[in-house]
Amino acid sequence: MAVRAVRGAVQVGGNDRAEVLAGTAELVAAVMARNELSPEDVISVIFTATPDLTAEFPALAARQLGFQEVPLLCGAEIDVPGAMPRVVRLMMHIETTKPRSAIQHVYLRGAAALRLDIAQ
Repeated sequence: MAVRAVRGAVQVGGNDRAEVLAGTAELVAAVMARNELSPEDVISVIFTATPDLTAEFPALAARQLGFQEVPLLCGAEIDVPGAMPRVVRLMMHIETTKPRSAIQHVYLRGAAALRLDIAQ
């Protein structure tokens, strides 16, 4: 088994609790599905949100998806002028037998523009 990191991001519609939770749940579910993971494979997840998203902690969406035993952390993204607004990002640390080249990073909705080279 190797430890790998999976990146992802989603742009949500607004600073609304339901929007943050729905977008984050969509992102986590997509990362899990595309990488054929279960919560037991996940070591930890770091979530960041742009400074304009304060309505809810993104980690709550992961808890609601069954990440009860997984350490989760939320933080604020750096407030860079001109950066894309309303973005939740994650870095998920996993245990897997897959090589680094087989990891599927996930960028959804408007956040696909952040990584056009790997966006799904």
